[in-house]
Amino acid sequence: MRTILKFFSIAMVLLLSSCSSGGDSDPGSDPNPNPDPDPNPTPTTVTYTNTISLVISSNCISCHGSTPTNNAPISLNTYAKVKTAVESNGLIDRISLPQGNTNMMPKDGTRLPQATIDKFITWKNNGYVE
Repeated sequence: MRTILKFFSIAMVLLLSSCSSGGDSDPGSDPNPNPDPDPNPTPTTVTYTNTISLVISSNCISCHGSTPTNNAPISLNTYAKVKTAVESNGLIDRISLPQGNTNMMPKDGTRLPQATIDKFITWKNNGYVE
């Protein structure tokens, strides 16, 4: 009886030790190669909706709202108005000026990071995808 119990115990240990939480994956492969994915991944296509409008609402709308304030000459509250500002009002040039330039936007603020400015350039170069 003890022999059967030993055999059964060894078989159970072998059976349990051969199980893994990886399922049917290949040995050595990581079932979750990126355990901490970026919670805010950069979209592959820069569009007004997924990128540009967020920048505008965070940095420009306080002066360039539906009714411009603080001597802002234009509103930037719609896709069409932002597109026109890029095409006709030099928006990219204004946000690209160095910190301290009196014409830099956002006025009296901090220059946008170059990566953000590059998104505006990409949006323009890709045809102003909405």
